[in-house]
Amino acid sequence: MAKPRLDNVLAGVPLFEGLSKRHLKKLASLAEMADFMEGTSVVKEGQPGESFFVAITGQAKVTVKGRTVHRILPGDHFGEISLLDGGDRTATVLTETPMTLLMIGRKPFLKMLSNDPDVAVSLLEGMARMIRRVDRSLAR
Repeated sequence: MAKPRLDNVLAGVPLFEGLSKRHLKKLASLAEMADFMEGTSVVKEGQPGESFFVAITGQAKVTVKGRTVHRILPGDHFGEISLLDGGDRTATVLTETPMTLLMIGRKPFLKMLSNDPDVAVSLLEGMARMIRRVDRSLAR
């Protein structure tokens, strides 16, 4: 399988959809690829979070209080809340197959935001769009 362009992968994440190509490339430069074996906990509910992930290959299950609530497939992402606030993980992600994940750490992410406030403004706009979508879905 050909290695995906990381800026294209990140462009598919709702939080980053408002970023320019230049900003997506800058964000992609912070990313690392990480491989996980089947049966590995990528993140654990209640533990401090310092990274954001996008699935490149493989599958994982997401559990909250031991109950499966979602599946992670290629293109899906998780960890954006911890990326933004550094708080505890809200769920556990356990690989069901070997997985390759794109990973962005919080410290380099925050450094990028402080060095380029335009990225921060675009992210805030992306968060506002996400909140509006949730508000509309709850109003139905």
